[in-house]
This record gives sequence, C-alpha cells and structure tokens, in this order.
Amino acid sequence: MRRPVQVAIIGGSGSGKTWLARKLTERLAPWAARISLDDFYHDLSSRPAAHRNQVNFDDPAAIDWTEVHARMEQLEIGASVRLPQYDFTSHTRRSERALFVTPPVVIWDGLWLLHPARLRAQFAFSVFVSCGLEERLRRRSERDVRERGRSLESVQCQFLEHVQPMHERFVEPQRHQARQILPSPVKTEQLDKLVQLLLSLKCLNG
Repeated sequence: MRRPVQVAIIGGSGSGKTWLARKLTERLAPWAARISLDDFYHDLSSRPAAHRNQVNFDDPAAIDWTEVHARMEQLEIGASVRLPQYDFTSHTRRSERALFVTPPVVIWDGLWLLHPARLRAQFAFSVFVSCGLEERLRRRSERDVRERGRSLESVQCQFLEHVQPMHERFVEPQRHQARQILPSPVKTEQLDKLVQLLLSLKCLNG
C-alpha cells in the first residue's frame, strides 16, 4: 500500500470549493477520488428532531474530528476505509458507510480542513477558493432550498446569524495558510494548471 497525495480544497459556504473538488476528481480520474468534510458532522440522532436545527453547523465544533483523524490515519497508509455518510435533512449519520478504496490522489473539500494544525500537516497541497459574500449567499440559498428542503427565509437567516460570523472567525483565516488562492468562479486555464500540478505531485510520490 502506498501513501496517497492528499489535497485540501477550502473556502466559505457557497464559494465553489465542492465544484472545484469534483472537477479535479473528474479530470484526474482514475487516479483521484473525493472526500467531503460535510460527511463528518456529528450524528444528532440522540437529540429530538426539533432541537437539531439549533446546532451551529458553521462552527468547527460541529465536526467529529476524532472520526476525521481516524480515517486520515488509515488513508495515510493507503488502506481502504469506510467513510460516514451524512443526511442533512435529518442531521443524522446514515447507518451504512461508503467503501473508499484509496487512490494515488485524495481530494478533500470542506470549510475547515486547514483549521486543525494536526490535520493541516497531512495535506501535500491546499487551495483556498475565494468568493464574495453576496455570491456565496445566493449559491447557499439555491442549494439548501433545492437539496436540503429548507425555506429561503430560514437559509438567509442562518447565513446572517451563523454562516458569515463563523466564516470570518474560522474560514477566512485559512486563506493565509493555503498554498494557493483561486477566485471563484475558477477559470478553465486555472483549472488546467492545477490539474497539471497535482499530476506532478502524484508522479513525484511514485
């Protein structure tokens, strides 16, 4: 088993980090696969359903970092892992886990991948996707209404009360820790250069 090249794609909610991670995974196939930090939210099944929305999901404390580190350690030795899957409509972890066969390049996307120093050191490369507040709010609103069954009013209220304050406190500082900053939307030529860079890292890693 060979240690993979692990890459972090970071950015605010609605910045386009997931889009970029998916595009990179597609372009690097079959040598790459993607993992989302979103699947590592704490399982809230023990809480009454009415109380689950009171959790601040834009605070890093909402993530099960013990689980993240455990899976990261398995990835580091090239082992196949069983990844959690999160249901955002109920804020619970699904009972079944997804089998992840570790490829040469593992592309993570998430809000706080560079926040824990211990995790930060595991990434061979990192990209911060930069996007303005208004555009992030628009994208977040469209996604949560379409995919997570939220009302537009609740999404916008959450964004102003939780998302943006937590963005300024926890997400934005990672801009200075990332190896590269890309403005959103990412241009084709920027994507091409990033693909070539990751291919070179893969080759250097054997």
